[in-house]
Amino acid sequence: MAKILITGGTGLVGKHLTQLLLKKNHEVRILTRTPNNNNEFKWDIANNYVDEKAFKNIDYIVHLAGAGIADKKWTNERKKVIVSSRVESANLIFRKITELNANLKGFISASATGYYGALTSDTIFTEDNNAANDFLGKVCFAWENAAHQFKTIQIPVTILRTGIVLTKKGGALEKMKTPIISPLGSGNQYISWIHIDDLCNLYLLAIENNLKGVFNAVAPEFHTSKSFSKILAKVLKRPFLPLNVPSFLLKLFFGNMAIILLEGSRVSSKKIEKNGRYSFRFSKLEKALINLK
Repeated sequence: MAKILITGGTGLVGKHLTQLLLKKNHEVRILTRTPNNNNEFKWDIANNYVDEKAFKNIDYIVHLAGAGIADKKWTNERKKVIVSSRVESANLIFRKITELNANLKGFISASATGYYGALTSDTIFTEDNNAANDFLGKVCFAWENAAHQFKTIQIPVTILRTGIVLTKKGGALEKMKTPIISPLGSGNQYISWIHIDDLCNLYLLAIENNLKGVFNAVAPEFHTSKSFSKILAKVLKRPFLPLNVPSFLLKLFFGNMAIILLEGSRVSSKKIEKNGRYSFRFSKLEKALINLK
């Protein structure tokens, strides 16, 4: 049994991961601004505060905290929040771990496939590709650098670059379940996706199997907005309208943030699958969507 501290534990992924870890008989603690339970501990990033009791005898930290990329329009102020909520939160933990001289077995951080940029290309991106020079690439690069600093105090680091997380309630999939389903923009942009169960099992793998390094947390099956929409319509038994939602409408409604809907390239899962390291339970989109109906 491991003692695990989760930042962002009250979020979509954090809640699912907590349930899985408890089911596997691990002890879970959560850092939150408003603790309500015995396993929750207060932190306040703006005021450089975190409850030291959260770190007592801890084995692993899973860093999921971060303001939602698609929750609000990308004003200059919102962009700062997106970056600081990921980077400054990791920096606060780093300072506290260093101060306490805590003997962690691992620091496991979320990242995103946005590392490779918001673009549609022929490239199938692997973990060896460089970060893009756009906003998403810069966010993920700074996010990952904040995680990598733990290696300077001999704490192993694992990073999961995650695609769109498919869940039964909440998240992107719920917003896609419109009465009539259509592709977005050109329809040719790729959507990197992963079932919530597979994502949480990858975090479990990092904890229980001492997984270290950077890995793409995406399902192996590639889909464009067009093919994704067709399968979703089929599974939900809803009309599929091949008349794409125009790019200009999405830009009008979402502003600069529309780029995450209109662009996307393929991202490889081969590294995490190599040598039988991980076998996806939901490697096919249709099976994933049927499970989440």
